[in-house]
Amino acid sequence: MLMKLSGLSRTLYILLAIVAGFVVLGTVDVALALVVLGLIAGISMPKERLVVALAAVIALPLLGAALAHVPMIGAQLGAVMGNLQLGIAGAATTALAIQLYALMMDGVTGLTGTGSTAKAAHA
Repeated sequence: MLMKLSGLSRTLYILLAIVAGFVVLGTVDVALALVVLGLIAGISMPKERLVVALAAVIALPLLGAALAHVPMIGAQLGAVMGNLQLGIAGAATTALAIQLYALMMDGVTGLTGTGSTAKAAHA
């Protein structure tokens, strides 16, 4: 259930980022909605995708600035890139927090000696 909710949040922040780049949504705080949806979406982000997400957070403003030079729709494309950056930053934040928690718990269980994964040999 949590994975489905996380996947739905990812889909919603991507769609909202695109729509908000082209249409003014007056009463909705788009930035807040994108970050909250991203935070929820990050729950199911695998470790392998965290580095790519963090690189995307860094690269998206650069892409937005480059796309801003496209005639007629450059400003909207730049806004879409900025909106996507907000959603992905939220997702990366949650995924990073989960990874840090797991790392911390591994360290704590290693200190107590209860975190051994070795199985006892059967006679």
